[in-house]
This record gives sequence, C-alpha cells and structure tokens, in this order.
Amino acid sequence: MADTEPRDTEPQADPAAADGDQPPQGPPAPDNESSTGGAGGNRDAEGEAEASRRTRRRTGIRIRRTVLAIVLVLLVPLLTAETALRINYMGDPAAGTHTRNRDAMWLGHAWVDGRKKDADLKALARELKSTGIRDLYVHTGPMEHDGTLPKSLYPRARWLVDGVHREMPGIRVQAFLGDVLATESPDGMRLERAGTRAAVVDSARQVLDVGYDGVHLDLEPLHSGDRNYLSLLDDIRAVTRARDAQLSVAAHQIDPLPGFHSFWGTVAGHPKWWSQEFFGQVARRVDQIAVMSYDTMQPLESLYGGYVAQQTSLALEVTPPTTHLLMGLPFYHENRFGHWNHAETVAAAVRGVRLGLSRTDADRERFGVAAYIDFAATEQDWASYRDGWVR
Repeated sequence: MADTEPRDTEPQADPAAADGDQPPQGPPAPDNESSTGGAGGNRDAEGEAEASRRTRRRTGIRIRRTVLAIVLVLLVPLLTAETALRINYMGDPAAGTHTRNRDAMWLGHAWVDGRKKDADLKALARELKSTGIRDLYVHTGPMEHDGTLPKSLYPRARWLVDGVHREMPGIRVQAFLGDVLATESPDGMRLERAGTRAAVVDSARQVLDVGYDGVHLDLEPLHSGDRNYLSLLDDIRAVTRARDAQLSVAAHQIDPLPGFHSFWGTVAGHPKWWSQEFFGQVARRVDQIAVMSYDTMQPLESLYGGYVAQQTSLALEVTPPTTHLLMGLPFYHENRFGHWNHAETVAAAVRGVRLGLSRTDADRERFGVAAYIDFAATEQDWASYRDGWVR
C-alpha cells in the first residue's frame, strides 16, 4: 500500500524570482497521490478488493451448501434404506422354515470336459447325501453369440448324467447354458435376432438329446422388460415339456425400491435389477427360477441378510405356487465393490431366506436354496447351509 503521509508542498524560494526576473510560480504540480495509485485510489482499490472477497465468500458458502444438500439428498435415502434392511434382519424365523428337499447347486465346467473322474463323482455323492439338494445345474456352455453350442465343450456329459443317476438317485442334472448379452457392450448374444433365439432353442434340444434332465438358462446382463427373452422362454418350454424335462433360469435380483433398475441404469449404465412385474412374467414361464441373491454391494452381514430377506419376500409375492423358487447362496469368496466376503456369508443368506419365507409364505412347498458354486465352496459354507437350513 502507498504511503499516505502528507507531503511538504511549500515552494522553495528562487533567488532569481526574488529579484523580479521570473514570473510568480503557480500552484504546485499535483503529486502522485491524486492518481489512481495514490491514497484516494488505494481506498477505491481496497473497496473493490473487499467487495471481491465478500463475493468469493458468498460463492464459497453457496457451493458448500449445494454440496451439503446433494450429499444429504443421496445419503439420507441410503441410510434410511440400510436401516430398513438392518431391521428386516431382526426377529426369529418361523418354525418349519427349512429345507423342503428341493435345493439346487451350480457345478463348474470340469464335470463335463473330462477333468472330473469317478472318484470325484463318488465324493460329490457323499457330500450331497446329507443335504436337500435335488437339482444340479452343470455348466455345459457357454453358447456362441449366435446361440449355437459346440458339442466339443461337453464330451463327458453322458458320463456325468449316468453317474449321478446311478450314485445319487432322485437328483436331476440340468445343462447350465449361458452367454453374455450385447445389452451393455457391442459384443455378445443379441436376442432381438430371431435366428439367434432359434439357435438357442436348438441348443436346448441338443443337450436334452444327451440325456440331461433339463435346461438351465443364464443370460446376462438381461435388462428388465426384455420381450425377446420372454419369447425365447416360451419357445424353449415347448421343447422341455415335450421331453418331460425341466426349464430353469438364473434370475436377476428384484428392484429393492420401485423403478430402481431405471435409476441405476441412468447413473451406472447397468440396470442390474428386474422390476417385480418382469420377475413374475419370467417365473410364470419356467419350472424353476433361481434368484442370484449375491453380489449385492452390502457392506455388513446384517445388511446382506436383511437384503436377502427382502428379496425372498419380493420373489415369493409374484412367483406362482406351481413354479419352484430358489434363493441363491454365495458358496464363493471374493472381495470387490459388488461382493464383500465378510458380509455375504452363507449363514446370513440362510437366515435372510428363512425370515423372508416366514413373513411372506411360510408354507410354500416349491421352495429352496441354490448354492453357487461347487469348486469354491468351503467346509464352513457347507456347515452353515446344513446347520441353518437342513438341520
């Protein structure tokens, strides 16, 4: 800041002027204080600076308030929803809410490509003997994007089917056929193509010819409301009914809030959930529907269990009693954003299933759980399933 002390403006005597040789001097020339850089100019500049600072403060306050409002808009509903899930996990399951001996398990591809042997089959028979598992979904694909299924993928399928029927009477073996859909990327199967759907139906016939007891379809990511998928199910079921075989599907989770799949699709580009209405439309077209009730993004065991309880109730509400409903159990162990191993436990899932069943349709007969997947299962997974569900 410039010096504001007054300057000495008294003119100095000029000897020549005193003798009258020079005209009298005029007023002193203005010094720099009269310019914008002087004292008056500094006051103006200071005022402008202060006004600028006030403007910046007001802008900062508005920004902080806006950020806080956005956080509250997002956080409050999330905390409310998570609190509801925690409450949903409270209470005691009703008596009798345990296995109906209609459970299932997904098996890996090693069972049909030659890696598994007779000793493995006998060990599996021993493992399943003390369970309620009656359906095995054996990975037999994946199908090609055009819907075809190379026979070279399952050279030991007949060995497996015959071996299960011999070693485990009463257990059915279904061909688990899957593929990635071109719903969120340019690559994948396109169900809007009639030729592709027809090829998938032919693949279903192909595995039934081998001796499988049914077809288990898993196409992902499948967006809610896909009419082409419903049409495909109608066509495959005509084939399975003619063969007295099962048609089962792996199903996406149901909207935890109405329309949530649309919101999440806009935010994340991946709708993930199905509407409850669409779930019911799928359930009415199949013999079995298995909810993939894992990869839920829940960070705590109690929240995951409450979520499974909610999903169980939502699925029971729209699944006809003639359709066999199964809730998935996480027999695998990963840590990533969508799946926290410490939270998504078999024990929490089983308790959630029992709570949802208790509150919605405790006497439902065509009901069970489905374990995913055999090659990642631990002794603790099996123990939690037996202790909590089989008893």
